[in-house]
Amino acid sequence: MGEAEVESQQVHALAISAARPSKHLSLSPSFQRCAYSSWIRENIHKRECCFFEKGVREDTCRCGYLKTDHVDEAIKPEDFTGEPWDRHRHIREVPTDAFGDISFGGLGQKTGKYVRVSTDTSPEVLYSLLTEQWKLSPPNLLISVTGGAKNFYLKARLKNMFHRGLIKVAQTTGAWIITGGTHTGVMKHVGQAVRDYAISSSSMQGQIVAIGVATWGIIHNRDTLVHPEGCFPAHYLMDVKDQGRLSCLDNNHTHFLLVDDGTHGRYGVEIELRSQLEKCISGKRIGNKESGVTIPVVCVVLDGGPGTLDTIYNAMLNGTPCVVLEGSGRIADVIAQVAGLPVTRVTIALIHQLMKRFFGQEYETFADLKIIKWTKMIQDIIRIPQLLTVFRVSEDSHGDVDVAILQALLKASRTSESLGIECWKRQLELAIAWNRVDIAETEIFTEESQWKSSDLHWAMFSALVGNRPRFVSLLLENGVSLRDFLQDEETLCELYKQLPTCFFLRKLAKRVHSSRRSGRRQAFAIRARVHSGQGEMISMTHVCEEVRHLMGGFTQPLYPPSTMTFHFNMTMEDTSLSLSKSQAGSQASLREDDVAQRDPGRDLFLWAIVQNNKELAEIAWEQCRDCMSAALAATKILKKMAEEGSDADEAEDMRELANHYEKHAIGVFSKCHNNDEERARKLLVRASPLWGRTTCLRLALEADDKNFVAQSGVQALLTQIWCGELSVDNPVWRVMVCMVFFPLIYTGFLVFRRDEIIQREAERKEEIKTVETVTGSTLRTNSRSFDSHSLRRLKTLSCWSRLVCLYSSPQVKFYWNIVSYFAFLFLFAVVLMIDFQDTPSAGEVLLYIWLLSLVCEEVRQLFHDPDGFGFRKKAKMYIHDLWNILDVLSIILFIIGLAFRLTSRLFYAGKIILCIDFVVFCLRLMAIFTISRTLGPKIIIVRRMMMDMFFFMFLLSIWVVAYGVAKQGILIHNDNRLDWIVRGAVYEPYLIIFGDFPSNIDNTAFDIDSCTMNGTDPLKPKCPVLNENQTPAFPEWLTIIMLCVYLLFANILLLNLLIAIFNFTFQEVQDNTDRIWKFQRYELIKEYHSRPAAPPPFIIFSHLYLFIRNMVLRRPLSKSKEFNNELPQIEEEELLSWEALMKDRYLQSTEQEQSQSMERRIQDTAQKVSTMTDRLEREEESSSAAVMERLARLEEQVIQSTRALQWIMDNLKSQDLATKEALTAATATDETPDTLRNVSENIDGFHVNARQFHYPNSKILRFPVPEEKVPWEVSFSSYMPTYYTSEDSGDHVDGSESEVLDNYRNPGGRTGIRGQGSLSHLGPNLNVELVVTRWQDSDRSVLEYLAVWDESHGTLALPGGPVQSADQLPVTLKRTMGKTLYEKLNAKVSEGMKVFEGYVDDCRNTDNAWVETTVLNIHLDRTSQVMVDINNMMVSSHGSLQWQELSGKTRLSSNQRDSLRQVAELHNRKF
Repeated sequence: MGEAEVESQQVHALAISAARPSKHLSLSPSFQRCAYSSWIRENIHKRECCFFEKGVREDTCRCGYLKTDHVDEAIKPEDFTGEPWDRHRHIREVPTDAFGDISFGGLGQKTGKYVRVSTDTSPEVLYSLLTEQWKLSPPNLLISVTGGAKNFYLKARLKNMFHRGLIKVAQTTGAWIITGGTHTGVMKHVGQAVRDYAISSSSMQGQIVAIGVATWGIIHNRDTLVHPEGCFPAHYLMDVKDQGRLSCLDNNHTHFLLVDDGTHGRYGVEIELRSQLEKCISGKRIGNKESGVTIPVVCVVLDGGPGTLDTIYNAMLNGTPCVVLEGSGRIADVIAQVAGLPVTRVTIALIHQLMKRFFGQEYETFADLKIIKWTKMIQDIIRIPQLLTVFRVSEDSHGDVDVAILQALLKASRTSESLGIECWKRQLELAIAWNRVDIAETEIFTEESQWKSSDLHWAMFSALVGNRPRFVSLLLENGVSLRDFLQDEETLCELYKQLPTCFFLRKLAKRVHSSRRSGRRQAFAIRARVHSGQGEMISMTHVCEEVRHLMGGFTQPLYPPSTMTFHFNMTMEDTSLSLSKSQAGSQASLREDDVAQRDPGRDLFLWAIVQNNKELAEIAWEQCRDCMSAALAATKILKKMAEEGSDADEAEDMRELANHYEKHAIGVFSKCHNNDEERARKLLVRASPLWGRTTCLRLALEADDKNFVAQSGVQALLTQIWCGELSVDNPVWRVMVCMVFFPLIYTGFLVFRRDEIIQREAERKEEIKTVETVTGSTLRTNSRSFDSHSLRRLKTLSCWSRLVCLYSSPQVKFYWNIVSYFAFLFLFAVVLMIDFQDTPSAGEVLLYIWLLSLVCEEVRQLFHDPDGFGFRKKAKMYIHDLWNILDVLSIILFIIGLAFRLTSRLFYAGKIILCIDFVVFCLRLMAIFTISRTLGPKIIIVRRMMMDMFFFMFLLSIWVVAYGVAKQGILIHNDNRLDWIVRGAVYEPYLIIFGDFPSNIDNTAFDIDSCTMNGTDPLKPKCPVLNENQTPAFPEWLTIIMLCVYLLFANILLLNLLIAIFNFTFQEVQDNTDRIWKFQRYELIKEYHSRPAAPPPFIIFSHLYLFIRNMVLRRPLSKSKEFNNELPQIEEEELLSWEALMKDRYLQSTEQEQSQSMERRIQDTAQKVSTMTDRLEREEESSSAAVMERLARLEEQVIQSTRALQWIMDNLKSQDLATKEALTAATATDETPDTLRNVSENIDGFHVNARQFHYPNSKILRFPVPEEKVPWEVSFSSYMPTYYTSEDSGDHVDGSESEVLDNYRNPGGRTGIRGQGSLSHLGPNLNVELVVTRWQDSDRSVLEYLAVWDESHGTLALPGGPVQSADQLPVTLKRTMGKTLYEKLNAKVSEGMKVFEGYVDDCRNTDNAWVETTVLNIHLDRTSQVMVDINNMMVSSHGSLQWQELSGKTRLSSNQRDSLRQVAELHNRKF
């Protein structure tokens, strides 16, 4: 099992476990800190001196630390007495005492993490520290910034470009930046770039990781970082002024690895560990995947000295690309100047000149041998152009620094050994990991690269899972087919497995867990189940169930039941075989469904929507076939998830995305309606096989998409359904007249829709004939043949059909029900006021029958479910309707009143209940106004104001009760009659608001006869407390003041507040009432569309007919096509194609609107101004640079003229021969360019491998030999090569015997080392390489060669080895090939063709010993005996012998590749 799969399963196991109640508390910060400290002490160590020995000063040790800094055991050691101090022996490792968080203080309170580590710390441990303990995400790129350690000046433009480019590449690619970590030189510039990013970016963006690897012993104020238990945080003071020879840490880096070797004041201690760490990181794979590329490393160079040159040289030898910034100074500028030159022109004199120019006074300290060595290193550097990139500010090709860095990495991957699709795949994988579409567009998807859809499927999967929407678009543009990509359903399953943490994943985990616990077994599964780490499974069955839950139970499963996996390329017959026999419906319709439901655009769009990913969803929506249904389904799913989610921010994002797709649906439908109204209406009510066989209109209603439903096209459809077969242009009064006098419909008094269609088609046909008569063309007639045929099929309505269409129209049903309802209310009122007897009269019985018909109709509405919602959903929808609540309430009250009325004891109570019920029935009458365009919106406003009034009454009741209780307590003493208490405390204060002022609070209006003294009269209120004069004793001034204050607040303040609230509500709702009314209008239209034609009480006969038909006869309901229409397959495809065209037009118009918007224009103008400014600055800098170059050339010419004049003067003064000889020697030593040029012209190319600094399998370093000094003919007075002869060599020659060595001189020139080296003897060492070839088949299409396994290098190679004579094979091949095969091939050596013979550039060559190789090609016939022996030997060799295709993809050494190239040319084959 792959590592990526294990990781994915672990993530999903965690997601599933999140659905369970947590049994453990989260770890506290103090516990985490304790665990971190324990890990540090176990794995990280520091180094300290354990033997104090006096150094330069009395109190200073040889290690550089003071005596007081040593432990007591180190001052008087017993183990090392009498020994001299040794850094390797007297420095030991102990657990580190400096780690934790570092705080630099100042503005922003910058904090980071740090640790003091030993130089011997394993890089794997450091990587674990960075990723696991410090919680850093593994990088997609490692940027090692090196250069000048001292402060240097950068031009403002270059500085800005470096800062911006470095941060951009780190931010977009998720890179780590590694520097020296101190507040000087290039590290300071990197820190400033990180600081600028932190200031300009928001806290929501990712943090830039800048890791400083510094030497512990040179850190100033490092004592503040030391604490045995760690510092959380350590307050570090940056004291640059008093740092002396030490350095301060840079406060803008985020992490610090402080490398300790136990010494103080030694710079460069961290270099080795830093290189090891970089190498370790470069060996990790991007994203910790088992498959994929390793983390790339790039070296960015600014300024720098000789040490930087060593760093660049070693990095490039290890295959690390380097980016050098021209203009940053010193060694960077030296390399930049010679980067574009041929190696032969990079001479010692040129390097002298450039060093003097860019190093200034520092150049005087450089020795000649050092410059010779640096010349050789620079030549080797520019000899690897694929690893060297020079960023020049004056050039437009690189753009910014970030582009140059990424281009350098891609250029490095285009080596000769990795050509073809593998090379492009690696580059594309890097670009996706970096999320740099611009790089992929310019560097990868070019005319050179040829991609198939299948070659990019892995890239599409990575882009989707990694949330790279721009890459998804790029891949789709470059040939990726979604149909091919999602052909295997395992791919879709893997996408759901890789969902990021989101609400849908949590819901899915809960569903999986609950199904696991209940032990349910699904009836079908679209794909094989995927087991998580805990044995639980996530399948497409669960996805299907969860999506159906979000969309609603009225939809069918998006992934229908099947017993096998469906593929996109399945034929209709194959698909029919996989259908389940238990499914309802015909097999023909199911076949159509299965083919249609495998829409890859739908699957991808749904996957993006459930994770609330706007960018990916937008791309997938453009690929959907049924785009309008997809947009409306997305609004339903998103709003449902927002409703169920607990995260307010996430829910708000979902609502915003839902509104976005509602606008998309509106835009597409508007384009469709403007183009063809009839087809647009079909789109609204057509059943979509892709989205659960529901309709766009139903989805919009369920998603509460009021804006969509309020469109004129949707309302036109509803109006058409409302009118039925009647024309929408008929006036209402004509319809009402025909309702009573129906014979008028046969006179043309009413217009039917069928008649309109026939008339319209006839008029169109006449127009076409007229045009054809004028133009004489018959083309139009042919194009309308189908319309003529359809016109002949349309027949006028018969008399009976017209009558049925009239009374089955929802509009007519509604009017009849209004008349019936008024009649019902009239009868109800008559019964209550006139004819309410002990024994029910005939009118009252008719009223009961009438009500029974209403009850039956309500029951029918409750159980009538044409959309397939289910009883639970249907009941919920029924209860949520206000008018249905009034219906149920009125029926319940009527039944209660009827039950009371039939009993003698409760007869009058029953009548009261029925009277109240009459009020409810009258309120229900308001429902008839909802169809009115004028009164309908006003009812919505009234409902909203009722809610406002409810909250207002709550506020008013506070004042009423407060005043009423206070007044009642002051006036009345201990009244125990509850009814009079309520009247005095609540009723009377409430009436005061409407002007009914009380008389008992004023003595002047007091009447003792109007009240009772002791409260014994139940019809009179109790008198207030009286005094001796029989007058009220309450303080009159207080009650009047209380009344005035009460009236002030209640009548003036609160009532005016109520008016203001109503006014605000009216203004707020007025703009939306029309939209809300249009949305609610649908339910009324649908209700009367499905309602029987007869009004109550005659409707009871229709109910009886429906009951017998459905319940007794069990006949299925006839489905209406008005709200859900099943289209034939051909018409469905035509309609979807037309919809796709309208969608493209909508997207195009939207893009044009955005491009013409004011914001886009301002943005484009600003970008153009910025581009012009950059170009002007670049031109200004290039012109000034050109002037400086001319002045430098002029200065050089003046110097040369001065030297020539001085030479002439010296010759005139002294004409002796010695001076001339000296002059000749000096001339030869100066190495004029002309002489070097002549030598280089004579020799095509010098050996390179033979001049590598490190001699193989030894610690010997060659003497540097620049390109110009290779030929023996060129004088090289300072040439002092090292003598080396390996102990394993055959013949040994004493180094003092130079006469013997002088007899053997390498024909390729100087190598930098004398002696025999690791070769067997001095002089030429013969070597034979055998290229055994054959044709792979009889067609001779593929040429193959025989390769052997080289155990020493672990690679394949050509069979060969050292020989004494070129006429025989190497003896070493006998062991590999076997004795028999070796002898047979040896016999064919004479028949072989010499492909090459001569000197070979081998890394083992020396000045006195070298390798000469003979390459032989032996071509074998497939039927020869030797071929039989080779094949037998290959079986027994277990891979030591292999046939390989001879092509450019062969991975061999450069010399052997050249040999194969010549063999291919020999056989007329392309290499």
